[in-house]
Amino acid sequence: MPLRPLTPIEARVLGTLMEKARTVPDSYPLTLNSVVAGCNQKSSREPMPPITDGLAQEALDELRGLTLAFSTTGGRATRWEHNAERGIGVPGAAAAILGVLMLRGPLTPGELRIHTERWHRFADISSVEAFLDELAERSEERGGPLVQQLPRQPGSRESRWVHLLCGPVDPADYASGESAEAAPASAALAARVAALEEAVELLKAQVFALTPTNREHGGG
Repeated sequence: MPLRPLTPIEARVLGTLMEKARTVPDSYPLTLNSVVAGCNQKSSREPMPPITDGLAQEALDELRGLTLAFSTTGGRATRWEHNAERGIGVPGAAAAILGVLMLRGPLTPGELRIHTERWHRFADISSVEAFLDELAERSEERGGPLVQQLPRQPGSRESRWVHLLCGPVDPADYASGESAEAAPASAALAARVAALEEAVELLKAQVFALTPTNREHGGG
């Protein structure tokens, strides 16, 4: 049975669970506090209004009902894990693409290759494009397309792609967005910035977990 469209908050929560499973495995599964912190972090995120504990908990409960997440109990806090690959019905490489699109918004294949580096290492941009084409051509029997290619913007070498887990999109809504591909920064610089962002988040999670107060209260 096809999944119902996710809300933007549910997509942000699911993407956060998927990201942290790969980037901070020592702190995963996540407590509610860690889910909220991950959703609201400034780096590696498309801007959206802050998500409260109540909104995150509601989204987690809905994702559990859709078999996209599940909870485990132990210690003093409930912890949450994603079940995206099985719940959506995609392999790990495709799930990495969907997760990054859920968190960062529309991206080109080149940008996707950079930002999925710690999730799944694609051999080249052609590999990313192959998975994008597969996701875009997904049959209705399997739930229909999961990504859509947007019209190429003036001055851009590549078209951006957007996920469809929140339902159909209108390309006109993204016509005015500036693609990072058109920026003068080189791909190598973008990769270094992305790596630094992820390293900072990892260090923050480790420091948070080592704080005695957080250990006592089960914070991740």
